[in-house]
Amino acid sequence: NRKLRHLQGISLRNLTLSRQSIRSRGKAIDDESLPYAFKSPTRLLSQEETHKLEHSRSSSDLRSPTSGNGSPVKPRFYGADGETEVIRPVGKLRRSSTLNWTNSTPSVRQKKLEDVTIGRLADTWFSVHCADIEEPVYVSEVVEKAMNPSFRFFDLNAYGPLITRRDEMTIKFWAKTETMGEYILLIELQLHLRSLQFLGRALENFHHPLPPNCLLFHLSDGIYTSFTDLPLDEPPPYPILKKHKLQPPVESTSSFDALMRLSNLDDCIQDALATRDQLSSQINALIEEHQETFTTMKSVSKNRESLAATQRAVSSSNRQLKSARKRRADLLSSLKARRAAMATGTSTQEKAASHLASAETKLSSSTTLVHTTTGELQGQIRRICEDLMLIYPIEPVEGKTLSFTIRSLPLSNSNFNSTSSPSEETTAAALGMVAHLVHVLSFYLSTPLPYPITPCSSSSHIKDPITMTVPETQRTFPLYQKGQVQYRFEFGVFLLNTDIELLMSRQGLRMVDQRHTLPNLKYLLYVLTSGKGDLPARKMGGIRGLGGGSRASSFRDSSPDSIDRERGIDAGKGKGTDGIARKDMERPTLDLGRLSLDGTVKYDGGNGSLRLGRSPLGAHSSLRTDAFRREER
Repeated sequence: NRKLRHLQGISLRNLTLSRQSIRSRGKAIDDESLPYAFKSPTRLLSQEETHKLEHSRSSSDLRSPTSGNGSPVKPRFYGADGETEVIRPVGKLRRSSTLNWTNSTPSVRQKKLEDVTIGRLADTWFSVHCADIEEPVYVSEVVEKAMNPSFRFFDLNAYGPLITRRDEMTIKFWAKTETMGEYILLIELQLHLRSLQFLGRALENFHHPLPPNCLLFHLSDGIYTSFTDLPLDEPPPYPILKKHKLQPPVESTSSFDALMRLSNLDDCIQDALATRDQLSSQINALIEEHQETFTTMKSVSKNRESLAATQRAVSSSNRQLKSARKRRADLLSSLKARRAAMATGTSTQEKAASHLASAETKLSSSTTLVHTTTGELQGQIRRICEDLMLIYPIEPVEGKTLSFTIRSLPLSNSNFNSTSSPSEETTAAALGMVAHLVHVLSFYLSTPLPYPITPCSSSSHIKDPITMTVPETQRTFPLYQKGQVQYRFEFGVFLLNTDIELLMSRQGLRMVDQRHTLPNLKYLLYVLTSGKGDLPARKMGGIRGLGGGSRASSFRDSSPDSIDRERGIDAGKGKGTDGIARKDMERPTLDLGRLSLDGTVKYDGGNGSLRLGRSPLGAHSSLRTDAFRREER
């Protein structure tokens, strides 16, 4: 059921412009033409039963053409243009010689091949025509110089059903070579699409040779062609005898009884059809008679459906109304709660506004107090560091670079095995003073040490709670050499220098060399005591539990580092040199004199001693910090 709407394209293969000669040439010289090749009936029958061997395409041109009544046709010959008929000269004919190809050069052969190829190349185009339509339905483009022209695909659906529903058409192919002046009609074919032969989905799968000027039709389901121009097979010269065993057996078609049953069945079918028509007419009559009843029943069913839909809509509306009422109650309660919260917030805001002025005044005074306290705290730290520098004076050694003494005791810079190093007792005493000084500075500067120090004069030691590889029983390292392993002593000195580095980094100082113990400590105390203005006076209160005021005063006056004397403050009278009156002390105070390494204060000329705690300023000092209290606990 192929129509023009299924046609998508047309191609031409094996283009040939010259007419083929139809003169008689006899048969090809092959085995079948030999004199002794007798074609007996038995041989012909065996050839028919077996697969027939196909001859080459050229042998089809050697058969003698015959007319309709079987008589041979007189051969005709045409000139080079293919139109003018010429007379063949009489005489013995001979085959054309091909010896000139044997000794010719490659350029001559190439030229002859090009001439043959150019002679078969032509410009072609085609047109599609339909009956009862004067103008062509479709005209293709011109394909120039091609032996197997393939034209562009087209779509005939735009011409409407008058064209696309047809299955017959006329195709005209026009061609022109370089030697021709105008196009000539090469092929005119009146074709019925149902008579086409299927070649396949693609032409690559078709391996048989195509005849000259073969038209290929590209339809939606594959490629088709028309083999009407192929020559028919030659009929055998002798009649073929069929063997009896190859004839199919004769079978009976039907019996008389079967034909009678078939006739009765046909009568029954006709009676059933007549009964069906009668019943259909009766049913139609009843429907027309009770048309009003049917109409009423249809209206009742429609009204019932409408009532059910209305009831569903009413129930849905009731549910929505109930939900809306609940939502309204929730909103009212929420608004009531918000109004109450707004009233509470307004009253709180009014109260806050009334206290805002006094709060601002308190804020400014508190800010001033914070700044004043911070300044006083820095001043007290300066004063305390001055006292520590007087208690533990660190002085340079003359003639030696970066060599210092603490309380006249020399200390090497982490080089304790050299011949110029001091003795083990001197080194232990100096390290004990350094350990006590660093331990006290950590409390005054509110800087906890990562490696806690236990100052015990010349038997001080330091603990390493950080290193994971050290056993718990070996975490304490000595700060003295006598009776200890050398590497444990040196590691303890390293931990002490690390604590000094931490104190310097908290004050924003940079350590040049960690091994220089006394130079780094001297640099830290120098920075802590630097500042503008005079040092503040010592806080009143002093150390409780001492004797009368005259005795304490004598001790303070006899102290070599008395700060009150340096500043011109008369402790007995309670007046300073600047003329500002001060209140008398309620309790006698005592300046710290020489502070020993074991934490006791020795009084010159006294007969008793007082052991201090971890803070030389007492338990009620205003300079005590949280870190200091935690360490004391």
